[in-house]
Amino acid sequence: MSINKTLHARGDSKCELCKSPENLAVYAVSPRLGDRSEECALVCDTCRDQMENPDKVDVHHWHCLNDSMWSEHAAVQVLAWRMLTRLSAEGWPQDLLDMLLLEDEILAWARHEGDAGFDDMDNTLVKHMDSNGAVLSNGDTVTLTKDLNVKGADFTAKRGTAVRGISLVVDNAEHIEGKVNGQQIVILTKFVKKST
Repeated sequence: MSINKTLHARGDSKCELCKSPENLAVYAVSPRLGDRSEECALVCDTCRDQMENPDKVDVHHWHCLNDSMWSEHAAVQVLAWRMLTRLSAEGWPQDLLDMLLLEDEILAWARHEGDAGFDDMDNTLVKHMDSNGAVLSNGDTVTLTKDLNVKGADFTAKRGTAVRGISLVVDNAEHIEGKVNGQQIVILTKFVKKST
């Protein structure tokens, strides 16, 4: 079965982002080549145009991500994460990003610089600093400086807990992501200290 037919079957012949049935096409999610259906999404012209031309973005159109970000397909998750990240200054997209927990491999794919104008995380202009003013980078290890109640989970991240391999949150200098008790969480930078 061709990639086009596979995606039409997978998406019920609707855009996998906004559910529009109009003007659909296969969209290879960079940096993947689109050789397999797992590397592609079925998107409409409206979504494609706005992803490729940031100056044409209609913020209201992207409320559709409230549903599509929960897709079981990695390519759709990556596109949803990228658009929510791009729009995070609007407020509601950041709330959705805080709920969207991606597997490490999918998150790395989402953060990769692509041909659709998404910034690589390591090239972000936002400086993330710990409670002592030390600059944080992707992959750093930090230690929690206070007990943190984890929203949506049944545990408290204890002071002194080491969080290894952190990820910086685009466009928000106060947020980093990391795993505590095997769960990916968002942590405020003012509650961490960089480990040396």
